[in-house]
Amino acid sequence: MERLNTRHWAMLGETTFVGGVWLLYAVHRLLGRAFFRGLMLPVALVHWLTRPALRAASLQYLQRLHVAQPGLFTRAPGWREGLRHVALFAETLLDKLLAIAGRYPFERVREQGLEHLQRARAQGRGGLFVTAHMGCLELCRVMGQRKAQLDVTVLVHTRHAQAFNRILQRLDPQTRVRLLEVSDFGPATAVQLAAIVDAGGWVAIAGDRVPLNSQQVAQVDFLGHSAPLPVGPYVLASLLRCPLLLLACVHAGDGYVIHFDTLAERVQLPRAERQAALAQHAQAFADALAILLRTAPYDWFNFYAFWDHADAPA
Repeated sequence: MERLNTRHWAMLGETTFVGGVWLLYAVHRLLGRAFFRGLMLPVALVHWLTRPALRAASLQYLQRLHVAQPGLFTRAPGWREGLRHVALFAETLLDKLLAIAGRYPFERVREQGLEHLQRARAQGRGGLFVTAHMGCLELCRVMGQRKAQLDVTVLVHTRHAQAFNRILQRLDPQTRVRLLEVSDFGPATAVQLAAIVDAGGWVAIAGDRVPLNSQQVAQVDFLGHSAPLPVGPYVLASLLRCPLLLLACVHAGDGYVIHFDTLAERVQLPRAERQAALAQHAQAFADALAILLRTAPYDWFNFYAFWDHADAPA
């Protein structure tokens, strides 16, 4: 496949806005999921037809997954699979809102690997979750709050945190999740995050998008192709001296499954082997994502030229 548009993901902008988020929520609340799905089909089709960058990125991902993991699709992915990919993203956005509002049928959610979280929490401090733009992570937050009173601070690299914090507060005034915008990570932020972990809280950071101002990435093999991944999660885990866990929530049947897995009890970055250690941790994360995608191939929502960064120094 030819090289895609290499504009950085953070420069592409958000096509959703607060009013649109509330519209999705209102349609489902008044008319139900079946009507919501019917309404979203033409919307997904319009996006598919009018946004060539989204279309190309979706097909690039699906086709590379098809080659790397034979048997997931009955044929080479094309426009039908691409439309399904976009439509699932829209429906997942609805589930995010329902989860935050406490209106999702939580009996459809199960956990896998919960013992990894329990073992980490037994140490008396918090830790670091490394996540990805896949599935419905908001269900992780809600289930954690319901079952274990888990406090989570989510680090985001865009300036939409305040708007979404307002959405969180309106849907759930008792929410124990916070979005923290960290486009400019400095000593004050590090001190703030250390205090959160020391108090037993957890910090969640995405491991599948390189921040706009990042100068360091690790080149990993992801679905058979070289891809740049950020090293920030592993540097941060090293600084905080805390456990590093994978956290993901993907579709399973008519609901979701939340995955926990220990990526490292402690992240060690020896001075002489720092880059090699960072690359090793990033590769372990990429391998874990590839395993999850075997069961949920449509759940990865990076609709941009993921593999083709023009500005990703090694």
